[in-house]
Amino acid sequence: MRAYQVPEIDIPPAFVECEKPEPNVGETRVKIACCGLNFADLLMQKGQYQDTPPAPFTLGMEIAGTIDTHGAGVSGPKAGTRVAVFGGQGGLAEYGCYDARIVLPIPDAMSMAEAAAFQIAYGTSHLALGYRAKLKPGETLLVLGAAGGVGLTAVEIGKLMGATVIAVARGADKLEVARKAGADHLIEADVDDLRGELKALGGVDVVYDPVGGDLFKAAFRACKPEARILTIGFASGDVPKVPANHLLVKNIDVLGFYWGGYLKFKPEIVTDSLRELFDWYEQGKLKPHVSHLLPFEQAADGMELLRARKSTGKVVIEVAPQEA
Repeated sequence: MRAYQVPEIDIPPAFVECEKPEPNVGETRVKIACCGLNFADLLMQKGQYQDTPPAPFTLGMEIAGTIDTHGAGVSGPKAGTRVAVFGGQGGLAEYGCYDARIVLPIPDAMSMAEAAAFQIAYGTSHLALGYRAKLKPGETLLVLGAAGGVGLTAVEIGKLMGATVIAVARGADKLEVARKAGADHLIEADVDDLRGELKALGGVDVVYDPVGGDLFKAAFRACKPEARILTIGFASGDVPKVPANHLLVKNIDVLGFYWGGYLKFKPEIVTDSLRELFDWYEQGKLKPHVSHLLPFEQAADGMELLRARKSTGKVVIEVAPQEA
């Protein structure tokens, strides 16, 4: 089979021919149709992600496809069942083997591209806002990087949870995408006084931050007493320092959140969350946004769209062409 692999850290990934994997006890082999790309795929190539596997490894954290076969001890859905999986790696390949417990059937109405774009982005926002920050109806939610893969779902889910949503993104086109997802207020990321703009809107109860850097600092200064700040990632490349004395004065919580980490110590909350999100999708409450769907041969182009921040929502690679 073909796979898009990182041969060594800091060496550009390339297509290779390798053996089709065989499922071990408790595993399911999936014929991969689509793979969603994530900023973490870029970090892995440089060895900068917290869960970077040893090289060589195949990129691609989340996939959708059909069950091909099961390993011993698995009596799950039959071959051909449409499923989605967060595997952490290995998605940019024609086949992958995964722990059968995390292989989830997807709604009939959901396309493979939507399913591959769904898990990390929606799962992150759902658990971060509900489980960690305990966002309440009527509170004000600030979403930084609001047109990106996870930011856009935070806008959508925050609105569903009854919050007033302030979206910060770079450029009118990206702000318009956030508006369509439900944002109540739109602010350009390059505004001269972000703190002042936020204070003029009454301040912030919950901050959803996948960006870091100067945006984090401005958002921190606009927090109300007892605000909660979710650190989702640092797409700016700048990990901010938190002034602990200001936490004390305002009784602010800074909450670290790594969605994939829960699979290691509380996997049930991840799978339960995804099942609820799939139900929301079937009810028409969620509308995944895929800005680019590219063929397998253009995997490198997909990575470049993320690197250059030219995408909105998700970039998905179509590993196997789908029937109309």
